[in-house]
Amino acid sequence: MLQVHMKLKRLMSLLAALILLPASIHAFASDQVRIGLTPTFLNERHALIADWRAYLERKLKQPVTFVLRDSYQETMELLHQQRIDVAWLCDCPHVTSNPDFRLLATPLFHGRPYYRSYLIVPESDRTTRTIFDLKGKVFAFTDPYSNVGYLVPRFEIKQSGANPDTFFRRTFFTRSQRKSIEAVAVGVADAASVNSYIWDTMNRQAPALTGRTRIASRSQEYGFPPFVADHLFPEKDFVRLQQALIEMSGDKQGRTVLEKMNLDGFVSPRAEIYRDVQDMVRFMQGS
Repeated sequence: MLQVHMKLKRLMSLLAALILLPASIHAFASDQVRIGLTPTFLNERHALIADWRAYLERKLKQPVTFVLRDSYQETMELLHQQRIDVAWLCDCPHVTSNPDFRLLATPLFHGRPYYRSYLIVPESDRTTRTIFDLKGKVFAFTDPYSNVGYLVPRFEIKQSGANPDTFFRRTFFTRSQRKSIEAVAVGVADAASVNSYIWDTMNRQAPALTGRTRIASRSQEYGFPPFVADHLFPEKDFVRLQQALIEMSGDKQGRTVLEKMNLDGFVSPRAEIYRDVQDMVRFMQGS
């Protein structure tokens, strides 16, 4: 009888622990800042991410977790589900004018909160000058939520009066800027439209790869892909994280991370720098 009683007591203790476990996990998660990264960022560089985490944890005095996903949609869903607090996303209106997200910070590239679209082709292609030279060719799109990797080339084609759905012989999605560059470099695609920040940064780190591509044309400037926060992210945490990002350029450890990221710093975001992209979306929707 005593043995049965002891076994029952251990069983009850185990059940109590299991019941309390989810609450403990949730409490731990709420003490962290969870940051989502997408293909906007060069997410293959794990050592850089570790350095960035160390800087932010020192400034915020709390744990920081980076959550990497392969598409913008996956990361936006994590934000909607409150499974992450903030994310570095694209500059499409689904992000910049979404009432569920708050603009947190905009990176500075070459001292400005802007970047461009590069139309790239294989280095051996010396004739292509614009996207209109690519009719009937194979084109690599990055992501359906990407501005330069999807919206910009389709906008240019539709604005000319052509149908972007039938303009190319074949299209496919690579899901990352790097993979789009690789697709053009190895000849899987005849062209791609990529983020100038990504191409320029890769050109510093892997010139043998980018050297197999040629920039056929450069677009106008667009607002740099921003950091956004979930609208339920506490105000005090929002301000602390925004300040930590903006102060990176004035901090020795922060500057080291920025140099590795090929960025000059972060600034408070201005919604107006993203309006050109919103206008393109309205045009594509026919409104």
